[in-house]
Amino acid sequence: MAVKIAINGFGRIGRLVLRGIIESGRTDVEPVLINDLGSVEANAHLLKYDTIHGRLPAEVEVVNGDLLIKTHAGKTIGPIKVTSQRNPEEIPLQGVDVAMECTGLFTARDKASALLKAGAKHVLISAPGKDADATIVYGVNNEALKPGMQIVSNGSCTTNCLSPVAAVLDDKFGIERGYMVTVHSYTGDQRTIDTLHKDPRRARAAAVNIIPTSTGAARAVALVLPHLKGKLDGTAIRVPTPNVSLVSLDFVPKRKPSSIEEVNEAVREASEGRLKGILGYNTEPLVSHDFNHVAFSSTFDATQTALVDGGELVRICAWYDNEWGFSNRMSDTASLFGKL
Repeated sequence: MAVKIAINGFGRIGRLVLRGIIESGRTDVEPVLINDLGSVEANAHLLKYDTIHGRLPAEVEVVNGDLLIKTHAGKTIGPIKVTSQRNPEEIPLQGVDVAMECTGLFTARDKASALLKAGAKHVLISAPGKDADATIVYGVNNEALKPGMQIVSNGSCTTNCLSPVAAVLDDKFGIERGYMVTVHSYTGDQRTIDTLHKDPRRARAAAVNIIPTSTGAARAVALVLPHLKGKLDGTAIRVPTPNVSLVSLDFVPKRKPSSIEEVNEAVREASEGRLKGILGYNTEPLVSHDFNHVAFSSTFDATQTALVDGGELVRICAWYDNEWGFSNRMSDTASLFGKL
């Protein structure tokens, strides 16, 4: 039986969660409700037309205030009930298995619990969550999902990129310590022109500046791989591209790899085995746009692997569509979570 999901917040992640379900044709999750303060007509338009991911391969209709979607493959999704409740406790979530919190406003447990009070059985936060029962990076620590859990975080897009690669490298060589840099496309938390923001750098025009900023993604890997607590840190550099990002990780291995090929082979094997569908593997001279709308959480770039001082230091890179990959993992995690 399909897991019934509700999406609270129909912004970039909320819309792409639904789009991922539509495009994949998956039947393990069933969207039954969307709550957003925007009009249903405006949200239908934004679902259908997307600057980054192109036109939706489906027809979108507004029927009696709800969304009805007819895919080009002949499948009908919906009608999906649409509400505009500002107070999450007033969203009609009775019968919903997993409420996806995609507004970015209710990431702390005490706030996310409002969705439980509204009737949802579980809450999945589309961001790092404060005091969540667990942080799940799908494919890496699925076993951390336990019966009785109610509020779970899906982590961040960057944590979802770094964790699969870190897990493979730690298993093979051991990670003594490391530092990550994410070269990250700009997001809605930045300004398009110079104007006020609590972070003076994010206050500057996103499309024309390289902007150093912060990220907790590397430290958050320890929520997924607890034995790496205190061993990883990192920073972010926002760049003037609208989508797709790149993680670069420098780490000191416990066991020195004998060659670049040994590092690459370990990741390639994982990408074809236990992390198939989660971790991609690239050997071509590609650029960021080539990874747009790629559903992997992480695509390891074998052309960028380097060893320093005979393997005393290892450098690797991985690409990720910071919107699309993460949104697809939301549905993957919800499918597991809703069946507990």
